[in-house]
Amino acid sequence: MDLFEYMRENTMEKESPLAARMRPSTLGEIVGQKHILGEDKLLYRAIKADKLSSLIFYGPPGTGKTTIAKVIANTTSAEFTQINATVAGKKDMEEVVAKAKDTLGMYQKKTILFIDEIHRFNKGQQDYLLPFVEDGTIILIGATTENPYFEVNGALLSRSIIFELKPLEKEDVKSLLRRAVEDSDKGMGAYDACIEEDALEFLADVAGGDARHALNAIEIGVLTTGRSEDGKIHITLDVASECIQKRVVKYDKSGDNHYDTISAFIKSMRGSDPDAAVYYLAKMLYAGESVTFIARRMMICAAEDVGMADPHALQVAVSASLAVERVGMPEAQIILSEAAIYIATAPKSNTACNAIFAASDCVKATGNLKVPTHLQDAHYKGAAKLGHGIGYQYAHDYPKHYAHQQYLPDELVGTAFYEPTEMGYERQVQEHMKWLKEDETDNG
Repeated sequence: MDLFEYMRENTMEKESPLAARMRPSTLGEIVGQKHILGEDKLLYRAIKADKLSSLIFYGPPGTGKTTIAKVIANTTSAEFTQINATVAGKKDMEEVVAKAKDTLGMYQKKTILFIDEIHRFNKGQQDYLLPFVEDGTIILIGATTENPYFEVNGALLSRSIIFELKPLEKEDVKSLLRRAVEDSDKGMGAYDACIEEDALEFLADVAGGDARHALNAIEIGVLTTGRSEDGKIHITLDVASECIQKRVVKYDKSGDNHYDTISAFIKSMRGSDPDAAVYYLAKMLYAGESVTFIARRMMICAAEDVGMADPHALQVAVSASLAVERVGMPEAQIILSEAAIYIATAPKSNTACNAIFAASDCVKATGNLKVPTHLQDAHYKGAAKLGHGIGYQYAHDYPKHYAHQQYLPDELVGTAFYEPTEMGYERQVQEHMKWLKEDETDNG
């Protein structure tokens, strides 16, 4: 490293964003992710022993994927190289592989290649790495916010251990924020700032498990807030709400904030109480809550709690959301009231919600199961020779426009994710499905 490179890295270290400076350098500094980084867990033991195989880190932004990779970089005896798939190409990978071969040949040291946003690489780019991962020239660590079972080549997945990172717990975020305010080496300690408990609670809550989001807000707060008479920078609830661009609304003298009120609003609609729903709606509007925020939560309630018992509820909620954006207050309150009453008085069913959650759990547990051959695409070149699409029964060629055939993968035949209830429209769904299957052996 020449003098200019050293000076550049030194400057970057001092002037980089707080979230980057606060990134842990050792396992002991990492907060959260105990399900994979507890002292008795495989990943923790592998990092401590410097005995890593190829890994894929999967999880939402701000949960520590790059952080864990950086810790590995600080603890491993292997060469560590990092590239970002959003900007890197095949030439970059060729250079990494060439250097890895030299390092392995001359020094008997393996190379760990960390690829951030690995899902951005296309199939050809991912395939290029395969033989070098296979022969051990490279130990691959990939990070992705997308489901790796759909975005990463099966061949790479089969040679990697997948670790799912979860949003940080609220207490974990609070711990990080306290450390950021007080730490004089990496954090904002030199500014002599302090954060009030309600501001800390608010930021940790609003961050939604994203440490980077919370740390960015703290940095802005400390850098832009003037000193009080005592000479300190006080991060109050008002300062915190400005920094994270999310207003705190206190609806009554007891201090209940908008989270409690929106919760009561949703539960009132779910519980089929239109009077309570309209009351909490009025309370939020009186306090100045965003009509788009309210409409967004109503759409979620319509889908989650009314669901297939009355599919029109979602249409009503979506129409209300579009209408309030065009109309604005005060007339928007009438539109929101109509939608809230509709949702509250509609029959309820959460089977659609349960179905997707059950199916998601199944996908996580079973991985990439093969699509039945007769359902596979028969149009591309060579598909017919592979038998793809052969035996598929076109539903409209049969009575009732229904063909009794297998749609789920072989391993899941007989599995039911959606089970309609007797509520509202779902009774018709139930009767229709029963009618379809009365004589399903006729074409089976």
